[in-house]
Amino acid sequence: MAPLTGNPPTERGGWWHEYVCPAHGVELEHVGFESGKFPDGGVPCTYGCRIDTPAVRGAWTVLAHHFWARRIRLLSYDGGGADLLTSYARLYLELTKAGEHEQAQGWMQRGRLFHQALTDAVWGVPIAHSILNLAERSGKAELAETLPMLDDMVAGARRAREAMVAQDKFSSNYTAWFNALGTTASQAAAAVRGETWDGEKEWLSGEHGQFAHLEVATGEDGLEWEASTYYHGFVLRAYLLSLRGFDPAAAPERLGRMIGALAGLATDGGILPALHDGPYLRIPLALEWLEIAALAKQFTSEHGLDAVAARARAEVGDGYDGLEDRFTGWFAGEPRSDALSPESVSSSYAVVRVGGIHAVLDHGPHGGSHGHHDKLALYLYGATTPWQPDPGQVPYGHAEWRRHYKSVNSHPTIRIDDLEPAEATGVLTQDATSVTATVDGWYDGVRATRQLISDNGFLIDVVRVTADREREIVLQFRPDVDLRVEVRPDAFRTTWTGDEALYGYHCGDGVAVTRPGPGPADDPQRTRTWVDWTVVGTTATFRSVYSTTPIDGNLEDVISDV
Repeated sequence: MAPLTGNPPTERGGWWHEYVCPAHGVELEHVGFESGKFPDGGVPCTYGCRIDTPAVRGAWTVLAHHFWARRIRLLSYDGGGADLLTSYARLYLELTKAGEHEQAQGWMQRGRLFHQALTDAVWGVPIAHSILNLAERSGKAELAETLPMLDDMVAGARRAREAMVAQDKFSSNYTAWFNALGTTASQAAAAVRGETWDGEKEWLSGEHGQFAHLEVATGEDGLEWEASTYYHGFVLRAYLLSLRGFDPAAAPERLGRMIGALAGLATDGGILPALHDGPYLRIPLALEWLEIAALAKQFTSEHGLDAVAARARAEVGDGYDGLEDRFTGWFAGEPRSDALSPESVSSSYAVVRVGGIHAVLDHGPHGGSHGHHDKLALYLYGATTPWQPDPGQVPYGHAEWRRHYKSVNSHPTIRIDDLEPAEATGVLTQDATSVTATVDGWYDGVRATRQLISDNGFLIDVVRVTADREREIVLQFRPDVDLRVEVRPDAFRTTWTGDEALYGYHCGDGVAVTRPGPGPADDPQRTRTWVDWTVVGTTATFRSVYSTTPIDGNLEDVISDV
């Protein structure tokens, strides 16, 4: 860890999603957090802009407070940080004495230190863990000044959770973090007071505790209801952080299935597809995957997240501070040994692995406000290559680019008449070699199926569309690698290059039209070659064969029976 310099910010924070360049849609650079002072001249984006607005200042302040919470948490593992925590506690009480943040947007559940109560919780959990670390090292007397802050955190978590229940939003991902804050802050307060913690029923096992939330926020397969990789991990992380000192054997089995569901989405090289809302690539997200992996491997020996952790560690790079390596002895018992064989089919996605191809087919519920219009989308990955990924999402403060990345146009799925579809849930069937998803009603008078077949190392993709009147029917290809398209008399062929290569052979109705389009949400200015395979009519059939080795000759015999 670098020598400790600077100070935490001395102002309340805003909404981190405003930390985005208004011109380019990229997240702004993470600079100046250690100083506690907003950079002179504004914060830069990667394209040379310097942004200084009240919203960006508030977002920067959120991230700076998170930076310091992480730094203090790391110090606490070596017995340091008590002075920072006591000064932070005084600052917290001063900044929050006015009550709820008056600058929060109308739709937000208002926080006290930040615009959102959710951000209060995400910041408060590591602060409370830091206090607990030090209290367990017999530093109780020097931490007495943190008690008013901890008690306020507990009361705030209780109020926020009660509000979610009253609004019939108990299943929200917010609730998991309110419970996590209530758990950790009350544990820390009890440790500072030298008392036995008595909050298990209120925060874990009771009517509105974490285990009750787990039952309503996830399906039997363990997937969080929003079907977002990010929010699945966000909620899983809150659960695991809440269970410090808890015996894994006493936790609900479904928590293990949540870990298995996450592992089941990952490629062999550790890519976690950015399904529905969530960042495409982001170093703070990589740190969250590291935290989940560090705790999951202590919860179950069958976690399946080693490749995810290795990739996340590489994304963070040489500046990694090693915090997650300190999370030893998190639970009170040995890891569970449940066989968490990741399912190839979940309530929202089918994962097909064949010949070095990792294919994900979206077929399930929309996912609420964090869902995208990507029903029947086909995402294609190698072990380490995002040939045709889900593009993820920009920080929500950029309305135009957020709208784009939620839209059907940005996803490798079917588009009708250049319209947005309605929310819909598909029906999935499967046999020994194939999965088929069918969807009706998401476009008026249109029915579509998408079938994925594993055949001798090939992935075969067959899309059939029927309409009750003439429509423009488009099957979209949306790569994040260089894509070469070659039209031949029998078909058109595609070559997708990256760390690994993918080769496609495509035949059927219509014509393939290429055009430039934006890449995934980490950088909307990155240009990729889009393909719109277009038919005008009442029916359309699109057949594709994919292979990681070059495709020679005519493959009509491979797909003639499908």
